[in-house]
Amino acid sequence: MNIMIVFDHPYGSGASANIPHQRSYSAALLAAVTRGLHAGGHTVDLVDLHQDGFNPVMSATDLTSWRKKESIDPLIADYQQRLMVADHLIFIFPIWWEGMPALMKGFLDKVFAKEIVYSEPTPGRPFKCLLPHLKGVSLLTVMATPTYIYRWLFGNPITKMVFRGTFRKMGIHSLKWYNYSGMEKRTLEQRQAHLEKTEKVFARRF
Repeated sequence: MNIMIVFDHPYGSGASANIPHQRSYSAALLAAVTRGLHAGGHTVDLVDLHQDGFNPVMSATDLTSWRKKESIDPLIADYQQRLMVADHLIFIFPIWWEGMPALMKGFLDKVFAKEIVYSEPTPGRPFKCLLPHLKGVSLLTVMATPTYIYRWLFGNPITKMVFRGTFRKMGIHSLKWYNYSGMEKRTLEQRQAHLEKTEKVFARRF
């Protein structure tokens, strides 16, 4: 399978080593997922939004382009072309203020354009996915908030936004959320154990 991973963390995809103030558990998860996918014989297409210099801000020019169903930004056009051949989509990012970082939100806002990535045959009705190969989406998040509090007190806003508000509306229903909470309080051995488990999960996930 062709797996597209969209990654958002300021330290970048290379920050998986355990170096204080230069490390990212999101990047460590990315490395584990990638190892697992390669072990499973899959192709990995990585989008590192920070490394690419992606601009998440929707300008007036961007919005006009979006409404005219055009892609004037070469980077956005490239992302859209890569989405067209993806069998599965994986998002990896930290949770800040109970939501996603700016670049990840901008990716959804600007790349998921009507009549390119999805269509709306009848206003007010479910959308139609225009990605011909996409079968499912996995979401990996890192947060300080305990998972049960995030889910039951805050109402699980990230899955509402990404799953219910985006992909289910497009007709994609194979959706899986993996959350890693309180990792900063765990020992190195505990963090490593979670990474090893994640690698094994994605080695046999598809």
